[in-house]
Amino acid sequence: MASLFTCRYISESLSSSFAYHLFFLILTPLIFPFLTLTAAQASLCRTSCGGIPINYPFGIDDGCGSPYYRHILVCPDSGQLELRTPSGRYPVRSLSYSDPHILVSDPFMWNCQDGEAFRPTRPFSLDTSTHFSLSPQNDYLFFNCSEDDVIVEPKPIFCERFPDRCDSSCDSASYLCRHLPECASALGGSSCCSYYPKATESLRLMLKYCASYTSVYWRSSGGNPPDDQIPEYGIRVDFDIPVTTRCLQCQDTTKGGGTCGFDTQTQNFFCLCEQGNTTTYCKDLVVRHNKRIGVIAGTATAVSVAGVVGIAAGIWYLIKLRKKAPVACGVQSNENRLF
Repeated sequence: MASLFTCRYISESLSSSFAYHLFFLILTPLIFPFLTLTAAQASLCRTSCGGIPINYPFGIDDGCGSPYYRHILVCPDSGQLELRTPSGRYPVRSLSYSDPHILVSDPFMWNCQDGEAFRPTRPFSLDTSTHFSLSPQNDYLFFNCSEDDVIVEPKPIFCERFPDRCDSSCDSASYLCRHLPECASALGGSSCCSYYPKATESLRLMLKYCASYTSVYWRSSGGNPPDDQIPEYGIRVDFDIPVTTRCLQCQDTTKGGGTCGFDTQTQNFFCLCEQGNTTTYCKDLVVRHNKRIGVIAGTATAVSVAGVVGIAAGIWYLIKLRKKAPVACGVQSNENRLF
């Protein structure tokens, strides 16, 4: 008797399991289009890092912003925005879009705490293929340069005497050398001169013959010129904002207010929207998206009305047939075989 009860229990369990799996096997293709439509949402780009706003043309997520600045800004787990260049990664102090520039600090450059203990440093450089440039508002100070290899002279006097060599001289009469920001007397007896390198190579050559260097930029205090400029340590990097009609349309709030981005494979323009990506603008995507949903929904509805009833009847018939089938508790014969 126990064997018969166990056998019937197994038979009914197999019937229920069979019906359950068959039901989902048949209905999954019908409901799958609705699931994919719900899941196909574009992930929007992060708009800040460490309190610094990230707007076009920049992006910290791949595919965001302009491809000209791809992989330029990095937002690590520390939350400190960094600028990536061929010479390293540098902390970003601020980023301005109205007056397009980035202010970065270089921990390898000389600072007031170093005093006369000059550390080995590396030259800051930019990728010439990007739309970046060193700002003319930067001044570079070099310390303890070899006068056998570097022209260290008071620039006004030297330029009057040798105008053809003026651009090659390092100005020992520089205002900043005499008034170092934040620490006027930090150098003691060490020499200082000011020189603006026209390229990374000239900066490397200067460091070959000088103990160290630092960068000072002139920050606007918002006062009345010429007294509105304040010197601070750091590097100002200017950048261009590429403006295209497609990007302006994408950002237009009347057209959906999307985010300008690009295809990571082809680098072609993409307007990034909540509903997905488009080559036009977000409202155009919504219209096409709704039309596509209507077509799929109509097709799925027709299939469900015409077919779900038949599928349910088929499942009911198969369950009934399995219940009537003789069970041999593991012994299968031609009499009790269902398929």
